[in-house]
Amino acid sequence: MKFIGIIPARYASTRFPGKPLALIHGKPMIQVVYEHVRESGLDQVAVATDDERIAQCVRGFGGHVVMTSPDHPSGTDRCGEAARLLQLGDEDIIINIQGDEPGISAKEIGLLTSLFVRPEVHIATLVRPFTDPKEAETPNKVKVVIAQDGKALYFSRYPIPYRRDTASEAPTYHQHLGIYAYRHKTLKEIIQLSPSSLENCEKLEQLRWLENGYNIHTAACQYSGIGIDTPEDLQNFNTK
Repeated sequence: MKFIGIIPARYASTRFPGKPLALIHGKPMIQVVYEHVRESGLDQVAVATDDERIAQCVRGFGGHVVMTSPDHPSGTDRCGEAARLLQLGDEDIIINIQGDEPGISAKEIGLLTSLFVRPEVHIATLVRPFTDPKEAETPNKVKVVIAQDGKALYFSRYPIPYRRDTASEAPTYHQHLGIYAYRHKTLKEIIQLSPSSLENCEKLEQLRWLENGYNIHTAACQYSGIGIDTPEDLQNFNTK
């Protein structure tokens, strides 16, 4: 069993075209993410892209790039093709790291991969408790309800669980962080699934997996998920 980090990256973006090549303190964002992932000690790291400009950038800093189809609807699908091209084994673990998360570190990746010492874990992801319950009110931050055994029960853009009785103890809201890990054989299965009703409603692909009976195991961390979605996000990150 090997641990392979795959960073899906596309050039086209409605809010921020060319985002992977935007500079973070003088380095392309994709390079910053790649270097942070390399520090985690994974067996292999690759950028999966459909754009030659991104590929040239990755080759320029000595990174490994896999050219994939431009038709993938999600990063998960792109990871699936990259894993096939890399000829990974069924039990190899693919870690899907978003290319717009320059704050990700070896600590978070190590926490996620540690879950796979248990053979029953086939899909895993990270969560964090909101420090301020008001954070849970924004639909841009996905919430997750977790069972006592650490499995995800449901993901939503709505602040769940709903606190019906304000006299009761306030619940702990958990944010879902968009980093996944899957066994290769499971990744091959889930990219063949058709979009589901819950997924179409919330626009969250992980609901498709839950609806089809797949368990998603979670690990809690303190990383807040610093995604760069707009040029303004980039400016704010660079001024820190």
